[in-house]
Amino acid sequence: MISLSDTQKIGMGLTGFGVFFLFFGMILFFDKALLAIGNVLFVAGLAFVIGLERTFRFFFQKHKMKATGFFLGGVLIVLIGWPLIGMILEIYGFFLLFRGFFPVVIGFIRRVPVLGSLLNLPGISSLVDKVGESNNMV
Repeated sequence: MISLSDTQKIGMGLTGFGVFFLFFGMILFFDKALLAIGNVLFVAGLAFVIGLERTFRFFFQKHKMKATGFFLGGVLIVLIGWPLIGMILEIYGFFLLFRGFFPVVIGFIRRVPVLGSLLNLPGISSLVDKVGESNNMV
């Protein structure tokens, strides 16, 4: 089991609440306030989990500048008050930023009993295989 410091535990909580608020804000027809709170909590939680310096190094790598621009631009547009456009930009930037992690996540989910069988369904399997064979490094 991985041991986490107190700061990392706080970061996991902030990230979890951020994802919850983002999801809840999208369910409630892109509520501006919930999406803004979710964005702030998600980014703050990420900084707490991996550290401030590593967060900046992750976001501002030369080959990830386009993805960072879309992600942080989407966050800014949500904070300004255009939640639908901001979330579209943010989701696109998120997929560009974290596409190197998708094969690892899919491999893990395939080992989970119920979720693994869902990923092997005929329509979903081909899509998951396409996403899971990404050869981009993080």
